[in-house]
Amino acid sequence: MIRVIVNGALGRMGRITADKIKAAETMELAAAVDAAGGEGVLSGLEEFSGKADLIIDFSHHTAAPQLMKWAAENSVAVVMCTTGHDDAERKAILDAAQKIPVFYSANMSLGVALLAQLAKKAAAAFPDADIEIVETHHNRKIDAPSGTALALGEAIRSVRPNAEFKLGRSGMDKRNPGEIGFHAIRRGNIPGIHEIIISTDNQSITLKHEVYDRALFADGALSAAAFLTGKEPGLYEMADLIR
Repeated sequence: MIRVIVNGALGRMGRITADKIKAAETMELAAAVDAAGGEGVLSGLEEFSGKADLIIDFSHHTAAPQLMKWAAENSVAVVMCTTGHDDAERKAILDAAQKIPVFYSANMSLGVALLAQLAKKAAAAFPDADIEIVETHHNRKIDAPSGTALALGEAIRSVRPNAEFKLGRSGMDKRNPGEIGFHAIRRGNIPGIHEIIISTDNQSITLKHEVYDRALFADGALSAAAFLTGKEPGLYEMADLIR
């Protein structure tokens, strides 16, 4: 039985994840943690005195340094589901991965991981094609482009090492043949749509992933938790899981 702490348990994804853990046969909810606190919810990891194997974090990217410090000190693995980390927060994640297993992905969807693999193959097959990434999310999302869009761009850049990221496009600015363009759309209540458009002068390929239900991300987090159990310290990602 995998004993799981859900951090950010009062948020939408935290609630969904906690409910799925309670219903799972191979997992149990060791604790629900959220800064807001409340009945049955700890306001911080320092309040936890039981035993846990793993933390699933759906809180906020700014919590990463404190979360990683606590996890490393207590030898608890982490599935990091937040995005938008700055350099200092990413360093905290990388430092902790030297001591504990950490699963870190910009998107907890298996479909997005497959999308990245397909995009790499297409970009390699058409080395001179123009590539544009268009992402659409709900109107409450703060960061743009999304962490997933940037991760897809990095996947493509692994086969196009000289590619440059162009965030948005406006004014009198001719397209650079070596750039990867990013465009962010914010509307309604859309969980997430990511499109990669790969175009030559005479043909175009569009790769698209669309999320219909946010529960998808909770399912991905639980798959990552099962995958991470028993692993050696290190940094793992969705590509490791799909292998």
